[in-house]
This record gives sequence, structure tokens and C-alpha cells, in this order.
Amino acid sequence: MTQTGSPTPDSSPITHDSSPMTHHSSLITHHSSLPAWYPHWARQLADLYFSGTTCLFVLHGNVRDLVRCPTRDGEAYVNLSEFLAAQVFGTWDIVLQYDLGRGLRPLAGSDPQRLQSMMQYLGARLGEADSWPRDPDNVLLLLDRIIERNIVEPDSEKRKSICVILDYAQYLVPAGEAGGLARAQGTNLVRLLGWAQNPYIKRLNVAFCLVTDKLTELNDRLVRNPHVAAIEIPLPDASVRESFAAWVCKTEKLSPSRDFTAKMLADQSSGLSLVSLNTVLSQSRYTGQGIDAARFRDLKKAMIERQCQGLVEFVEPKHKLDLVVGQEVARKRLESDAELIIRGRFESAPMGYLLCGAVGTGKTFLAECYAGSIGIPCLKLRNFRSKYVGETEGNLEQVLTVLRSLGPVVVIIDEADAALGNRSAEGDSGTSSRVFSMIASQMGDTRYRGRILWMLLTCRPDLLPIDLKRQGRAEVHIPMFYPRSESEIREMFVTMARKNKISLPPELIPPVKADRHLSGADIESIVLAAGRRAASAGRDQPLAEDIRQAIDAFIPSAQGLEKELQELAAVLECTDMEFLPPDWRARVAEPDGRVKLQERMMAIRSLLDD
Repeated sequence: MTQTGSPTPDSSPITHDSSPMTHHSSLITHHSSLPAWYPHWARQLADLYFSGTTCLFVLHGNVRDLVRCPTRDGEAYVNLSEFLAAQVFGTWDIVLQYDLGRGLRPLAGSDPQRLQSMMQYLGARLGEADSWPRDPDNVLLLLDRIIERNIVEPDSEKRKSICVILDYAQYLVPAGEAGGLARAQGTNLVRLLGWAQNPYIKRLNVAFCLVTDKLTELNDRLVRNPHVAAIEIPLPDASVRESFAAWVCKTEKLSPSRDFTAKMLADQSSGLSLVSLNTVLSQSRYTGQGIDAARFRDLKKAMIERQCQGLVEFVEPKHKLDLVVGQEVARKRLESDAELIIRGRFESAPMGYLLCGAVGTGKTFLAECYAGSIGIPCLKLRNFRSKYVGETEGNLEQVLTVLRSLGPVVVIIDEADAALGNRSAEGDSGTSSRVFSMIASQMGDTRYRGRILWMLLTCRPDLLPIDLKRQGRAEVHIPMFYPRSESEIREMFVTMARKNKISLPPELIPPVKADRHLSGADIESIVLAAGRRAASAGRDQPLAEDIRQAIDAFIPSAQGLEKELQELAAVLECTDMEFLPPDWRARVAEPDGRVKLQERMMAIRSLLDD
């Protein structure tokens, strides 16, 4: 699918005069001539280069994707290195690419004359291409000598404009403490920093582009250096995806269905890279099944999980909020918020929710029903932590990149108190504090209000850092409780039967007292047990006797103090008195009510610790 097109006539080289006196006027001239179709990240690179602030760029994010490249014959889609060589640095004398696998080689796009000119220049200085070194130490040393010779060249007409693209840069200068770097890696780091800080290099047409998938995998001393610019290449937006879908359908003679146009493909493919979108479209072509909404949704789900390297689980909610039993005020609040998002009133939607309560109160079920009511994708964050230095942060960075492109989306984080870490950096080289910082920063980014809806689920909200629970992040704190009356328990039985596709008429359910403290999970287990009894007897649906025997046989958990602690924590976390049942509302409203609840909670914690 990747094609290389000839540079367009309006392709603008990034170049500036070598004389510092004329640098400013050159900035105005060349920036104004950038093509209108340039992607934003390429314009950002040009701005930084023209201003003379840096000559070393770190390109990260969606760097393995295709980039749109208009040609004389229409348009093509090329990889990042080809785009840099043919468009961004399209008229420079020398463009070199290096990675550990393929070694050093010149890049000239589809221009054979330009390639020949590069080979003549390099051959005169480096010898035959077969003799060029491949190991990074010698390659960077060789490049250093070429650049130094270019700097001291007395004849300005003979100076060359040189761009060096270092792909998979994380293997040249990996993340890690200075003392933990191998000698060769330390040498590479010092040499790159030396190039970035060299004032003579900045005055010439010399640039370095380091390409890495995850910024966190690159050495922190390089990334944070003021002479280095880190530029993120985002996932494609809807307009880019629409152009690509139309181009693929045209070039591969793939016909979307009448009800699934290129624009609909673009709208439905949020969160996908162009490579992934091409895979989805190609699978539809080769299987002969065409493109329809259901199949596209299944393929998209698989591709997003693959893009995130299995760090997220794509959930398709099958239920809506009308299936939720109890929690009447909370359910109405969620329905109201869902309606705002459906109408596009993102500015009125909360940034996130904290669902808290004892185990088995249906926190995950409520979160999925909320996503189902809005009709948007729902992702569960899996364990993204790794034992390798820097990989945890890199995993999270990759997930956040997809989320920013995918919105609106509901993100469910179960056991949030354990998954998200805190500011403490003890025992893990600061990984927990960095993860916490990344999550907190994204949760508080108001540009994504109503587009990324965070649902933090925990039975111990008191253990969750206060930074994540404040207003502007997880704003709405909803406590959840066990069924509190016989009628509510009966309704829960009917709902759980409906959820699990078991026919259970309400009149078959015997009275169950609330003092048994059955959770939603307990009731679901009883319903399933009754269903098994009926199936074993060869019946399609359980009888009243099956239900009664399942209820009598069930023994609920005996962890009374722990459940009370979890319920107290949920009550104290609540942000709206209306969310509380009448009995809890009355206890909180008493003089010093919250203080008494906190004292009881501390006493239980002390007992459990002992």
C-alpha cells in the first residue's frame, strides 16, 4: 500500500541562509511558502527550524503510519522517512537514514538523479557503500566527521545541506540513569547533545531527526534538553481518514456499501492509524464480504487492541441505564449527562466519575450501562505496568494517544486505587509517580471534556490519591449500595435474570429480607444457580422451587467489617447528598455526622490492621 510519489511543484524545502545576519528575513520568506497541505507536525518542525532554536528533533507517537503526499498525478501515501526525505527536506543535498538493522543509506524519494548525486558525494568521502560501518558508534563518529568537514568548508558554495534521520533512536540512546548506560550508549548521548548545542551547526542547513515510537523509551537527558525539540505525530484526524478511505477505495477498486460511504468510514474509524484502517479495508476486500457497519466495528475493535498492544480491552456495552436497579438519583444524573453528550454539549459534561462502594454493588455494570446509553466505545484499561525501565510509561503513553484520537470514549479503570499509583516514588524508581502524573494530567485536560469520560471504580476510594478525585478530574462521586428493601431485591432478581437471558417471572421469586445483605453479584450467582438446577432437570426456565433452594443454599461473604469499611468510605466520598439513601443521608446530616463516620472508619481500619 505504501507508495512514493514525486515531490509536488509546490514542495517547499526547509532551508535558511547560512549567514546569521539574514536569518530572520529568511524565516519569513520560507515559512510563508509552506504548502497548505503540510501536516501540523511538519509545520511545527519548520517553525522551530526556521527560528534557529534547534536543529535536533525527536519525532514520536504515530511514527510508523502513512503520511499523505500529493503528487503531480494525484496523491500517494508514504512512510515517515520517505516523507521527510522527499517533502520536508526535499531539496536538500544529502539526506541520510540510519537504523541498527539496515545501516546507513541515502534517501532521495523517487528522484534517481538526486540519489546519484548523494552517492557521488558520499562515495568520495566514505568509499564504497559496502564498506560503510554499521555499528552505531562508528556511524555516529563518521557522521560527526562529515558534519565537521562541512562546517569548516571555506567556500560557502561547496557547503552541503545535510539531514540525518536516526530511526528507532531508542536503541541508540535508551532511557535509564546515567550510571546505568553502557559506555557506547553514553557516547551516543553526548554526541547527539553536542550536535544539538553546536552554534555552528545551527547556522548551516544541517538537521537531525530522531524517530522513536514512545518518547519515554528515549533517554530523559536528551528529551528534556532545551536545545532538543520533541514533536508528537498524532493519529490521523477525520479529514485525513476520509481522504485515505476514498483513495483506497479508488485505487483498489473497493466499493463501500451504499449505506457506508468514505465519510462514514472516516467517522467510524476514530482511533485507527492509516495502516490499521488500510488493514481493515483490505480484509473486507479479500474476504469478499464488502464493508458494512457491523463487520467494520468488529475489525476496528481488533485493530485498536492490537495498536495498544493488548493494553486495553474494547468493550461493546449490551445494556443501557434502564437496566440499573436502585440508585435512582445517580441513574437519572447519568442519563442526563449521557443526553448532553449525545447532543454534543461536551462543555456541560463532567470530566469523569468515581464509582465507589462495597464489593459486588455493580460498579462495572453501571459504567458499562452508561457507555451503552451514550452509544460510544468503551475501553477497559488493562495492566500496563512492566518490569522494564521506562516501558510502563511508554505503554501508558501509547494508550493515551489512542484515547485522544478515539473520543468520545468511556474509559473504565477497575481497582483504580491499585492501578493508578500515587505521588510516592518508593521502591519502583519513580515509575508510580510518573504514571500518576501522566494520568492526572490527561484527566485534567479540559480540551477533552466530554470526549474522554473517565470512570474510576474502587471499593476503597480513601486509598485513591486526592489529586485524581478533585473537581476537574473525577468530578462526580457516586456511592453504590446493596439492595436495601425486599422490593429492590425482587427487582434485582428480575434484572439479573434478564441480563443473563434466563426467563424468570417476578411471581416466582420468594420474599428475601434485606438483612441478608445480598449484593448484586450475590443475587446474580443465585439466579445462575437456579438456572443450572432447571437445566439439569431438563427445563427451559427455573421454577419457584429452584429459586427457593438456590437462595437457601447460598452463603454470603462473612467479611462484615471490610464491607462496612468500604460502605463508609463510599458515603464519605459522595459529592451529592441526593445520591445517598435516606438512612445514610440522615446520619451524615447529624451534628458532627461526618466526623463520627470518619471515627468509625478509623476504628475499623485499626481493627483490620491488628
